[in-house]
Amino acid sequence: MSTRMARDAGHRAYSKRRIFLLASVAALSGGLFFADFALSPHTSGSALFAPPYAHAQNAQRPVGFADIVEQVKPSVISVKVKMNTGGDSFTLNDDNPLRGTPFEDFFRRFGQPDVPRGDRQGSRPQRRQYTLGQGSGFFISADGYAVTNNHVVDKAEHVDVTTDDGKTYTAKVIGTDDRTDIALIKVEGRSDFPFVHLADKPPRIGDWVLAVGNPFGLGGTVTAGIVSARGRDIGAGPYDDFIQIDAAVNKGNSGGPTFDLDGNVIGVNTAIFSPSGGSVGIAFDIPAETVKAVVTQLKDHGAVTRGWIGVQIQPVTNEIADSLGIRNARGALVAEPQSGSPAQKAGIKAGDVIVSVNGESVTDARNLARRISALAPGTAVKLGIVRGGREDTLTLTLGELPKDRQARTDTEERISPRGVEVPKLGLSLAPARNGGDGVVVTQVDPNGAASDQFQAGDVILDVNGKAVSSPADVRKAVSDAQSDGKRSVLMRVKSNQGTRFVAVAIGNA
Repeated sequence: MSTRMARDAGHRAYSKRRIFLLASVAALSGGLFFADFALSPHTSGSALFAPPYAHAQNAQRPVGFADIVEQVKPSVISVKVKMNTGGDSFTLNDDNPLRGTPFEDFFRRFGQPDVPRGDRQGSRPQRRQYTLGQGSGFFISADGYAVTNNHVVDKAEHVDVTTDDGKTYTAKVIGTDDRTDIALIKVEGRSDFPFVHLADKPPRIGDWVLAVGNPFGLGGTVTAGIVSARGRDIGAGPYDDFIQIDAAVNKGNSGGPTFDLDGNVIGVNTAIFSPSGGSVGIAFDIPAETVKAVVTQLKDHGAVTRGWIGVQIQPVTNEIADSLGIRNARGALVAEPQSGSPAQKAGIKAGDVIVSVNGESVTDARNLARRISALAPGTAVKLGIVRGGREDTLTLTLGELPKDRQARTDTEERISPRGVEVPKLGLSLAPARNGGDGVVVTQVDPNGAASDQFQAGDVILDVNGKAVSSPADVRKAVSDAQSDGKRSVLMRVKSNQGTRFVAVAIGNA
């Protein structure tokens, strides 16, 4: 046999051996899997071929969710609505409440209107009188009260719900609250609906949760995950306090419940983070605590009233805390008390930091807004404040939050393009027109210390607690702060977005 033939034969032998070795590894792996049985001298031949689970019946099985699902699933409903739009047909995302904001591409509501009837098979768009939408919900009482999202039933002329057993009922909207996106509906005619309870305590991060709902019209869908985070602010409203979960939720889950392992509702699904429009494992729930408070008022009064102190507030940053002489960045900074408000009557002033409500600490501005809104109008509260580095307590009686409270002020006057420069800040300033308060920012140096905090048209009202009426006043205040060794100055500024405090770093500028 030639050398080449011998080499080819050797190569084929090597190839066969290689395949055999790989198969041996696989067989060895399988042998290891069954090792406890194959190596036992008392094992019968038939046991060698028995499936492994036949020999592990006494071992503890993984915990499943079937028992909980059987308990809670009958209480979850699919919600279908008919809305009168009175205009042209629109797509699924045209009703997005975040449209036009930086969140539009990321935070998506689900339960949006479906394609209008008649706009099928390539027919030409025509003016429609109504569209269809769908979402989810759940019964909270045997006599037919159910919770869903406000954005599911908002503007609805007709609401139908389908229960887990496939029966359809007409529902009535009892009341809605757009600030928390909660709605209460009622199905008449029965007093034996299966229902669930809202949880009495918040979940912990890492707890297992189950979401049940009607994604894409697929009613009765169950998904599992964990609590990923709490206290999320997604820019949806002044009372944002969302629970973040990673259970898969999609369009149509809106208004559906998320359960803990005891079968209690820990939150109501309301929004998802989704560049694609589908679930990417980030969903947001309205906490059960908020739902309880809102639903109670909707059931009793058909609407929600909230306590109100009448202040524009903002977070206390580290820079602002340093400017105010506060050790820790905490509480809510009062930018401006509104005229005639309970706060103004009680003596609260711009620059005060509210650090407690009835003796309980206020962590930040959102926390204060939620705490006050949870109290009934007419309630007397004690507010702990820090003013000029000293703590004090003021008592006031809450008013009722106005229905159409304006969050912005108008500043429409024309500003001269020229002004006196304040080099240390990179601002050009001019006295306010018509004898108004403050100093107007006419130009902003993009390389200046305050370039990212001001824009032309802003009005500086005071610096470090002292009112200013000329550019010279601002320059002197900055100079005095540097002489005192301060790293920043605190300015109260009025703009189209309202009144706020701004801490401007001055350093050695």
